[in-house]
Amino acid sequence: MTLAWGALFVAASMSVASVAGAFEPVAREPIAATGSIEVAFSPWDDAQAALLRAIDDARREIYVQSFLFTSRALAFSLQQARQRGVRVEVLADAGMNRRSDNGSQIPLLASSGITVAIETEYANAHNKVILIDPQSEHCAVVTGSYNFTWSARNRNAENLLILRGNRQLAAAYLDNWKRHRARAMPFDQFRKERP
Repeated sequence: MTLAWGALFVAASMSVASVAGAFEPVAREPIAATGSIEVAFSPWDDAQAALLRAIDDARREIYVQSFLFTSRALAFSLQQARQRGVRVEVLADAGMNRRSDNGSQIPLLASSGITVAIETEYANAHNKVILIDPQSEHCAVVTGSYNFTWSARNRNAENLLILRGNRQLAAAYLDNWKRHRARAMPFDQFRKERP
């Protein structure tokens, strides 16, 4: 389902600033709503198909923040994007990648040449975000409760939003992604150090 934004406003109510190693919330200004919204509710809607279509539309770059990533279809789609020349980078939660037997696709992505880093500073790096061409006019921000898993698609009650064409929103998400990336550990280093 795709909706027009109209005169709505999107506001991220809190942000996180680092002060001497501690995190302290700061207020953010509202972002004017522009572009379009595609929404999917699993298990009734095929959220994964909407997500894969968005990735197929990528022309330059894809940035992922993942809590749990076991979807083979999504991993394959990201690999295909990389093969057609799209820059793909992934941030993943440390806790969900400490074990090697949970079906995580993160090692596969790293071994296929996709840049992967692990977020180790948080109890949970609970973001489920994909930024598609965030610096272009056809940008898309994918977010919601939807983990990148079979269960999210088939068993869980989840939501997925694909927010297209809002460059200011995409820039805010990209800035946040870069802030997290600067604090993350390269996957190869994490793999050597994990308990």
